[in-house]
Amino acid sequence: MGCSVNTMQQRRAFTLVETLVVIGVLSTLLAILLPAASSVRASARASECQSNLRQLGIAATAYAAQNADHFPPALLYKMRPEGLSTIAWDFETRANGTVTPGAVWSFIGGVNRVQQCPEFLGASTSGNDPFTGYNYNTTYIGAEGRFPTMDPATGRWLDGWKSARMGLRAGQIRNTTSVALFGDGGWRGGANKFMRAPSNAVENDASLVAAGAQAFRHKGCTAFCAIDGHIAPCSQACRGPSTTPQLELEIMAFPNNGFLSEDDAAYDPSKS
Repeated sequence: MGCSVNTMQQRRAFTLVETLVVIGVLSTLLAILLPAASSVRASARASECQSNLRQLGIAATAYAAQNADHFPPALLYKMRPEGLSTIAWDFETRANGTVTPGAVWSFIGGVNRVQQCPEFLGASTSGNDPFTGYNYNTTYIGAEGRFPTMDPATGRWLDGWKSARMGLRAGQIRNTTSVALFGDGGWRGGANKFMRAPSNAVENDASLVAAGAQAFRHKGCTAFCAIDGHIAPCSQACRGPSTTPQLELEIMAFPNNGFLSEDDAAYDPSKS
């Protein structure tokens, strides 16, 4: 039989006090569970980032094995009929803004997301790059071309390898375990993709060096792929000997970004 009218009339609604107690309990549970869920998501992003860095390291090593022990160039320029092309380690940007695969992108089989740090949500500060967040050891490992100049003797543009500062070859590398090949890149304006060593002995430009720092975006830590392929965390941001207080504030945004070491120990693989 169904409920009688008398039985239904005996049922009562929650009192105000009971409702407030239930809301309080739910609020407490949410306060406990939400940070835990956020921490789990952050850990997952950190793991994905480390996997990406490892794949970038493998791609660069494979490139060197097929190119006379030279690691991928960090940055080259080439004058083409339609204008200047910028050839970076990750992407090549033509004069019309078209982006095509660079050396590392090609060697990872065009897997785009590998070049996007999952913890970085901003746009690239290097043109039209579709993915960003990582930088490459440009001071010591990746060759860097200067902006094209015209040869006065021939009237031709000097570009690409002809005006590049050459990086170290694989055979010149002694320290593979603690020197960074790729890492989380960051400066005040967002991400950067050219990793600079802090001593400023090669670039001779303190602003450029400060803008080539590492991003400590993973709960105050940064990660880098060493030359031997293993992933190492770093939780101590270093200023470097050439970074002035003004550069710290206006370019680097220390300590959100900083160097892996105070000197070039984490960048120069020629030192054992």
